[in-house]
Amino acid sequence: MRSLDLSAASWRKSSYSNPDGGECIEISDGFAPVIPVRDSKNPDGPILAFAADGWLSFVSAVKDGSLGA
Repeated sequence: MRSLDLSAASWRKSSYSNPDGGECIEISDGFAPVIPVRDSKNPDGPILAFAADGWLSFVSAVKDGSLGA
C-alpha cells in the first residue's frame, strides 16, 4: 500500500457534528480513490484511509438507518 502525503490536506467536520466538539470525525477530499478520516478531537492522531466506494456505502447506511442501533 502506498502512503499518502496528507501534510497539506484540508479537513472538514461531519455535518452531524455538534457544536460542543463531541464525538466528531473529519474527512479530507481530493485523495481518490481513498477517503482519509480522523478524529477531530485528536487532529495529530492516527488517520484511517477507506476505499471511496466503501466509505460512500457506509455513509449511505448511516443516513438511511440500516446499520441498526
